[in-house]
Amino acid sequence: MPILSTKGLQKVFSDTSVTAVDGLTISVEPREIVGLIGPDGSGKTTALRMICGVIPPTSGTVIIDGYDILANPEPVYHIFGYMPQKFSLYTDLTVEENLDFFADMYGVSKKVRTERFKQLYEFSRLEPFKTRLAMNLSGGMQKKLALACNLIHTPKLLVLDEPTTGVDPVSRRELWDMLYKLVAGGTSIVVSTPYMDEAERCHRVGLMHEGKIIRYGTPDEIHGLSNQQVFEIITTDNHHARNVISKTCPDIKFVYIFGDTLHATAGMETDAGKVNTSIVNTLTAEKVGVKSFCVIHPSFEDIFIELLQEKTG
Repeated sequence: MPILSTKGLQKVFSDTSVTAVDGLTISVEPREIVGLIGPDGSGKTTALRMICGVIPPTSGTVIIDGYDILANPEPVYHIFGYMPQKFSLYTDLTVEENLDFFADMYGVSKKVRTERFKQLYEFSRLEPFKTRLAMNLSGGMQKKLALACNLIHTPKLLVLDEPTTGVDPVSRRELWDMLYKLVAGGTSIVVSTPYMDEAERCHRVGLMHEGKIIRYGTPDEIHGLSNQQVFEIITTDNHHARNVISKTCPDIKFVYIFGDTLHATAGMETDAGKVNTSIVNTLTAEKVGVKSFCVIHPSFEDIFIELLQEKTG
């Protein structure tokens, strides 16, 4: 039985008539990480807040471990932990004092918490900083503390809203390592993120856009949806090159800036060699040099853009 299931979850904010989440239906199995992936404004945070009972849905259901969180919320509160996007612990308390507060709130006995603190300190590597005020921790350490506080009662389900946003790459990797250890220990996780590369780390992924899940499946299933070639192009002026390619290369369906490169998409039947020659000749005439051109495996971001193009026509 899924630890979490939602059906037709919808949220319409009456003051603005904006539909933030529209028909969200997902399930999370034991020892599974499900990711809600999408840009800012796609409805991820609103979806998670409804799942946790922070805000009521306009319609739909949320079942956690067999309990309807709307009809019978009390038994659910000790089953899951919720970590919002913004740091929400007490900044004027130390690391240890924050852990003590959450242990009291969840009714963790003094006998149990001693061993639990030892485990959490080892898990998060925060013990050397246990007397430091939370306000004086780095962003990555604050995220680890928030995670540790939500684990004090060993929840079956952990709901994390963009836990890696605003932290350095090393802290991002460490946080994901911590999530994998939790799953190995029996915890199920729902995590939202704007980072498409983090989709690869999840067991199943929901790609969100304008409040709806446009695709839901395993990373391999999502990758299998692509029916286009992706060309990675590096030029001496990527912004100008993008404008030129989009206007003069009919084989290219879409071209966009991707870091310090350009990504251009074309149909699978398109001859990559001819496209390369056409782009080099066109950009040379515009006095833009082409440093490299190659066919690459589509990333999640490439596939997301492709799916949006299909959706909008």
